[in-house]
Amino acid sequence: MSQGSSFVFFRGFAWKALSLILLFYTFYQGFNGTVPEMPILHQTIRNLYFHVTMWMAMLVLLLSNAIYGIRFLSSGNLDLDLKADECAKSGMIFGIAGLVTGMIWANYTWGAPWVNDPQLNGTAASLLIYAAYFVLRNAISESSKRAKLAAVYSIFAFVMMFVFIMVIPKLSDSLHPGKGGNPGFNKYDLDSNMRMVFYPAVIGWTLLGAWFTELRIRIRRIEQKIELNA
Repeated sequence: MSQGSSFVFFRGFAWKALSLILLFYTFYQGFNGTVPEMPILHQTIRNLYFHVTMWMAMLVLLLSNAIYGIRFLSSGNLDLDLKADECAKSGMIFGIAGLVTGMIWANYTWGAPWVNDPQLNGTAASLLIYAAYFVLRNAISESSKRAKLAAVYSIFAFVMMFVFIMVIPKLSDSLHPGKGGNPGFNKYDLDSNMRMVFYPAVIGWTLLGAWFTELRIRIRRIEQKIELNA
């Protein structure tokens, strides 16, 4: 292996190794690290390292989906549509994982896995909007037309998701921290020790999502080559 190829390999592997290291650190500190003793929350505050950080990774991936869609509309390069599609799939995985961890937390903190809360309802609406994105893609067989409609829809979907989970909950009564007049994590429970885990967790989950997406893109490209040569 030449020096140049060795550098490329190391550069490509380094961020993946960093993802694994940060997530190992997140899990270890998430279950064993010290956390502030807060009324009602108690030990469930540890879910902050998983539920919230997974959703931040989801936001990055779904924003990437919209950006790739915009880039496709300006260039017509179908490879950008492929990337957009895989970013959306990875984003949905993290969205579902964030929803499940949030329901587990709610069951212990609020006494039920699901309550009539604008944040939860907005989350459900957002996931349904992106589910419709995949239905739209599967309903159109012509690749160019499918890519154009999916690109336009991805922009609409991201804007609506942002409104549902970031704007509306702040304008109405919500049980979530930082929403509906409730103080946010930064104000009352995200102390310096938790920040030392929270931010690495955000980076770790986001890098894992990028890694998973990259693998899926490579697989899709190989499948396309096989179909062309068949």
